Amino acid sequence: MSDPRFEQFLARAIGLNAASIGPSAIERAVAARSKACKLDDIQAYWELLQNSEEETQELIEAVIVPETWFFRDPQAFAALTRLVTRGPLQADASRPIRLLSLPCSSGEEPYTMAMALLDAGLTAAQFRIDAVDLSARSLALAGQGIYGRNSFRGQNLAFRDRYFDATDDGYRLRDTVRGLVQFSQGNIVAPDFYADPASYDFVFCRNLLIYFDAATQKHVVGVIRRLLAPHGVAFVGHSEAGLMGSNGFTSAKIPMAFAFHKESVRPGPAKARPAPPPAEPRPRRAPPPSPTPRPISPAFPRREEKREPAPPNLEELRLLADRGQLQEAARGCEMLIRRDGATPDALALLGLISDASNDLGAAERYYRKALYLDPANAEALGHLALLLKKQGDHSGAKLLDERLRRLDKWRAQ
Repeated sequence: MSDPRFEQFLARAIGLNAASIGPSAIERAVAARSKACKLDDIQAYWELLQNSEEETQELIEAVIVPETWFFRDPQAFAALTRLVTRGPLQADASRPIRLLSLPCSSGEEPYTMAMALLDAGLTAAQFRIDAVDLSARSLALAGQGIYGRNSFRGQNLAFRDRYFDATDDGYRLRDTVRGLVQFSQGNIVAPDFYADPASYDFVFCRNLLIYFDAATQKHVVGVIRRLLAPHGVAFVGHSEAGLMGSNGFTSAKIPMAFAFHKESVRPGPAKARPAPPPAEPRPRRAPPPSPTPRPISPAFPRREEKREPAPPNLEELRLLADRGQLQEAARGCEMLIRRDGATPDALALLGLISDASNDLGAAERYYRKALYLDPANAEALGHLALLLKKQGDHSGAKLLDERLRRLDKWRAQ
């Protein structure tokens, strides 16, 4: 049976909610550290923990088991590159874009951010990436930049050929990418964590909130809000989207990216309108004669009409997809198409849902149908280009990218 003192200790130290990983995981970590310290008595280990910052860090390392890989949830990185190349946050030569990865674990996420921005055509001078993690061990691995097979998942590994060199120990990230990320150690629940507003354009804080209790979640969301610039965007995990919405953030409406803005500025109270002038009195007319009463026919019970559920709204379906409720979002799109007919936006959303479900054939068909109806649909163009790159069709993807650039130039005029 686990000792609740250790659960409470970790909750105070790093905000960990024991239920998120299971008390048995903490119990195993405590047993392993007690053995490593050559202590057979749990009480003796508890006393050591109270007086040793080093052992506190060792216990945290034993509890935290990071699970990460390069280009995990690629829609977020696709959204990032789209925003910095064609959106309102696009790169400006006068000020580099600031990005934060928190927690960065062993470096896969911030290095992915760097590779995605380089692939999008940005230079090293146009962005700065900071990466923070609680684990000194993970940060050491990130600094080495050597990764095994587990860090490379999925079918599209072309980035590995562009940015890594094969070694006896795995794959070593080239210095051209390693030098673009600045790593540091920090605890997001600590009172002095990044005490001054940092004004980041993008904050990646994915799959961290799920490990906290409600009070700590609210605190951490407040930290993210403080770190973001007024125009900034936060990326979270799919199971954390609801937490952002309930804590004052609004969806950026980028399907499957789980991206959020700070709360939008609410309009002030409406000004009172002057009362209209009183209407002139009109002469009264004589009342019409009363109709001749008719015999009342016997009433028959009316049959109740079955009402169909209200058809879904496309924005609601996007939010469902953002929350990871892919099947519900797909069914809603189909209902919408049955009611209104196929529209480019509904087809593009179905493409994104299929893409996220790894049904790449269906995703390509939906994107192409959307473009048949609307050749200038930027969402379908961008995601179909990414899909073709994923499938190795670089010439097809290049043509779509050129179409997107021409479309952006035309819209900017």
